[in-house]
Amino acid sequence: MADKKKNIFARIAAGFKGVISELKKVIWPSKAKLKSICAVVFVVIIFFAIYLYAVSEGGHWILNKVGFYDQVDPTESSVEISEESTAASETSAESSESSADSSETSAETTAST
Repeated sequence: MADKKKNIFARIAAGFKGVISELKKVIWPSKAKLKSICAVVFVVIIFFAIYLYAVSEGGHWILNKVGFYDQVDPTESSVEISEESTAASETSAESSESSADSSETSAETTAST
């Protein structure tokens, strides 16, 4: 340990001296330049606030038109689903019966010839 560290207070003081010397090198804007830059920032912020509000309201309007926010009673939808599944199972049962009948008919035709 050839290099002995300075105590903590000396290092803090050296840090502040470095900050002060860097702040002296800064070129600060004039009041007129600062006002014009602030005005541009405020205009951009207001523009994007209005833009985001319009996009939000437009999306809300579209979702309302589509019916996204409509309240659906869960019991009604389950009844409709069960009726649809019953109807679908009946049609699949009928089609399987008709295919079984046609296979029996073709088997009888083959046996008779």
